Amino acid sequence: MPDTPRATIPWFLVVASVLLAGLLAYTLFVGYLPAKQRITRLEREVNDLQAREAELQGRLAQSEQRQAVREQQLSSTAAEHEVLTRRLEDLERQLAAARAKRP
Repeated sequence: MPDTPRATIPWFLVVASVLLAGLLAYTLFVGYLPAKQRITRLEREVNDLQAREAELQGRLAQSEQRQAVREQQLSSTAAEHEVLTRRLEDLERQLAAARAKRP
């Protein structure tokens, strides 16, 4: 039987494949996983901020509602003051007229 040529392993290709696998593993564990963890942390922070914003929006709405009630009360108090002032002026005029009629 004739000698068949022996298959030689291209060591350069094996080393290059191992280096490529190492580079891929490095990229996955050193680059990708921490970035993914950071993204998860940032998403959690965004959700927390959105919840805080919703809480502050609710408090702002309550504050605006209380302010509207206070303004309405102030307006009604001012109107009541005007009515009482006019009534007092009328009574003072009537009193002055009554005193003037008296001898």
